[in-house]
Amino acid sequence: MRVDTATHTLADGSDYYAINPKGQVPVLELDDGSRLTEGPVICQYLADRAENRQLMPAPGTMARYRVMEWQNYITSELHKSFSPLFSPAFDGHAKKAFRESLASRFAWVAEQLGDKPFLTGETFTAADAYLFVVSGWARFVDLDLSHLPRLTAFRERVATRPMVAQALKAEGLVK
Repeated sequence: MRVDTATHTLADGSDYYAINPKGQVPVLELDDGSRLTEGPVICQYLADRAENRQLMPAPGTMARYRVMEWQNYITSELHKSFSPLFSPAFDGHAKKAFRESLASRFAWVAEQLGDKPFLTGETFTAADAYLFVVSGWARFVDLDLSHLPRLTAFRERVATRPMVAQALKAEGLVK
């Protein structure tokens, strides 16, 4: 279901805080009615349930910790840094400072990508999906990342994945 994050209401007008008292998205409601919040945790849960060792490597492996390391970096240093850029409470000077900070963080990510197709190497993981989503927000907040060819190539590579293309179309982000 869609949430208007500015008003914290659902499409039917009901209060989103009744679903998630934190007021943030995403939320995953499980079959038993319990709910999980926080994107990286939801990704780990879903990948574990599907036993998808490509999206989330096996528990206890260094490969899993690398994916989790990236997920935590993306959530704390990139994702949350977009919040002021979406907020009307911040003026142009403040937003400029946040854009500059985000640009330097994305430059670091691009450097870490190097010549690898994905963050941890040859395999597409949950962290790559998260980076794709978060980096896509740049166009909505006047954050130019075009000077980062490795990040641009990464985004193009991920966008061609069939399930990603299907999700982008379903969300109305592409035709």
